[in-house]
Amino acid sequence: MRAFFVLLLLVCDAAAAAEATRSAKPNVLFIAVDDLACTLGCYGDQVAKTPNIDRLAASGVCFHRAYNQLPLCNPTRASLLTGLRPDQIKVYDLDRHFREELPDVVTLPQAFQRAGYYVARVGKIYHYNVPASIGTSGLDDPPSWMRVVNPKGRDTAEEHLVLNPEPNKKISAALSWLAAEGSDEEQTDGMIATEAIQLMASNAEAPFFLAVGFFRPHTPYIAPKKYFDLYSKENLQLPYAPRDDREDIPIAAFPHNCPNPDYGLKKDVLIQATQAYYACISFVDAQVGRLLDALDRFELAENTVVVLWSDHGYHLGDHLGIWQKRTLFEQAARAPLIIQAPGKAGNGQVCRRVVEFIDVYPTLTSLANIRSPSGLPGRDLTPLLVDPLTQWDGYAVTQVLRPADGRLPQPVMGCSIRDHRWRYTEWAEGEAGVELYDHHADPMEFQNLAVGSDSGNSDISDVIERLRTQLYKRASGKVPSTPFQSKRL
Repeated sequence: MRAFFVLLLLVCDAAAAAEATRSAKPNVLFIAVDDLACTLGCYGDQVAKTPNIDRLAASGVCFHRAYNQLPLCNPTRASLLTGLRPDQIKVYDLDRHFREELPDVVTLPQAFQRAGYYVARVGKIYHYNVPASIGTSGLDDPPSWMRVVNPKGRDTAEEHLVLNPEPNKKISAALSWLAAEGSDEEQTDGMIATEAIQLMASNAEAPFFLAVGFFRPHTPYIAPKKYFDLYSKENLQLPYAPRDDREDIPIAAFPHNCPNPDYGLKKDVLIQATQAYYACISFVDAQVGRLLDALDRFELAENTVVVLWSDHGYHLGDHLGIWQKRTLFEQAARAPLIIQAPGKAGNGQVCRRVVEFIDVYPTLTSLANIRSPSGLPGRDLTPLLVDPLTQWDGYAVTQVLRPADGRLPQPVMGCSIRDHRWRYTEWAEGEAGVELYDHHADPMEFQNLAVGSDSGNSDISDVIERLRTQLYKRASGKVPSTPFQSKRL
């Protein structure tokens, strides 16, 4: 009998130890949404119907000033997942893999693998060509994962039904859409949610890092018809801009793949595209809701860090006709970032401090109490998860490479820095143009203070010199070699 009680105590001790280990190692649900702007209810959008993402924001910290490092799918994802800036990994386009430059870099999921986590991916986390690569691993990084799942839904089989008003462009790059028949679960993103829930259920007893990547609202905008029905075209509008908005903006600031405002399309077509974009957001929101419900159902929510992010922002006709991404304006550089960390006092609050996507890596490793590689340029956001109002003094650097084309005789790199009030941008270190916007007075970035009569103002010059110094320090570790010279377009 005594031996039985000894054995029982040993079993109880082992169970308690296992439970303590699980508590010390929180799960991570890492949700990526492709091409999602801050068009969410929790970011103040009055059109979007996003109850599930809003629910996540209401129980986590919603970062209203989070900025990506390069507003294009492959570079921004590679940057976030390595914790390094594009200039460190030398990834500026859709085709180059970060391991070509840094073959031994330890990615965020690899750091969790090394800490004993089960690490899996479902859907788009690293870059895919959408929709051509759906169902494959795309430009994946095999060392990052122990398990990968690549669903392929009826949206890929029905691409011939997609309406494309820009026949000179592939549906991957055009404003194209389809109000689809059938259920959520038949679409690729619905299948991604289903597969992710199954992985949660089968790995509930061990700490997991589960990366779930949704393809929408990337073009083509495909979602079940019921989500289109949520948005009346009569109630949708295109963004306002003054008629002279483009006159003080450098040529390089406009994306090379959108040379004509609004692609030359008529307003009614643009409104339909806007409806389709919002429909896809609500469709993905429903899938996020399924994931959150599963965490509750499996009793995992109290020990799971949930991160939701989009790879970059998105234009819906801003600045007299910019669509999609590849700019250094606020609409493309800023993107959603929501972190729910159980036990943190700041949950349920908005954070308006300036943060960067390279901050995600050191934040998640800190929350899990595991080691990050040395020398990461990002900052641990945990203090803001505890108190979103804490002093921060944040800057965010975003860049983009313009290829040589009919507008530009040679490739041009643009670099932009954002602080709590200002955005300053240089193209080719100022040779191809400069921009300065005061977000206190001009949140839509309509008045470029770096050119014309405003640039001679001593206060403006002081702001530019301060921001230039911070930009060069973060981008190259150097300071500007020459003082700023005011320019006129």
